[in-house]
Amino acid sequence: MVRVSFQGEPGAYSEAAARTFFDDTVKTIPAQTFSEVLENTSSGKTDHAVIPVENSLEGSVGESYDLLYSTDLNAIGEIYHRIEHCMIGVGKLKDIDTIYSHPQALGQCRNFIEKNGMKTVPTYDTAGSVRIVRELNQKNVACIASKMASEIYDVPVIAENIANKSNNYTRFLVLSKSTSPKSGNDKTSIIFSIKHEPGSLFKIIENFHRNGTNLTKIESRPTRTSIWEYNFYVDFEGHADSPEISQMLKDIKECTIFLKILGSYPSTRLESPGSS
Repeated sequence: MVRVSFQGEPGAYSEAAARTFFDDTVKTIPAQTFSEVLENTSSGKTDHAVIPVENSLEGSVGESYDLLYSTDLNAIGEIYHRIEHCMIGVGKLKDIDTIYSHPQALGQCRNFIEKNGMKTVPTYDTAGSVRIVRELNQKNVACIASKMASEIYDVPVIAENIANKSNNYTRFLVLSKSTSPKSGNDKTSIIFSIKHEPGSLFKIIENFHRNGTNLTKIESRPTRTSIWEYNFYVDFEGHADSPEISQMLKDIKECTIFLKILGSYPSTRLESPGSS
């Protein structure tokens, strides 16, 4: 049986993404932190790790990107999972003055929270916040999580679809010790750092342009070792094992201080609302 590590409690969106990517027969292993998720797979406790890297409303998940820099795992897949937030609790909407959830979920539902004048309490996980609310059992306290989490912990849904916008998706990466072969429709993720001097980033971008390679994402994060220096996280179309991409990466490496190929994997299209 395939074992998959995810961050949070049973019913978390990360667990749902893992089951969608694989199937319901996988054995999902919860972890308290993203770091533990990756360590579980690095140590062999699980076969795969699933972590969120960006959300369509709140942007990138910084902690995940920072951990990708140091992990020994390879990205072997991606999935866009639709996030449908619910308010969950034992009271009624008019009673609620305090709401618990993961900071990303609180941000994604900011408009609803502000409209209803609620105080927010950040937690480590959406599904975990349902457990907290169940234990508190107070009519003025609720949380934000999935309908599945509501069913697992047997706490009623007070309101559905409370995110700022309905097109709320989170992109997850699937990581493993193995690598993914060419599929013909691939994406590659790399991490690199460059000298803090004029034209350094341009030289990298120029290589993509010259090779006719389409960049799908570029993200910068502080290196945490030097002030005002950054690591760049780039996704682009193509597989690292193809001759033209392999040569392009060699050319890019000559312009960098550090280059890491995080992995190549089949590119996934964003599912549309209402699709199965």
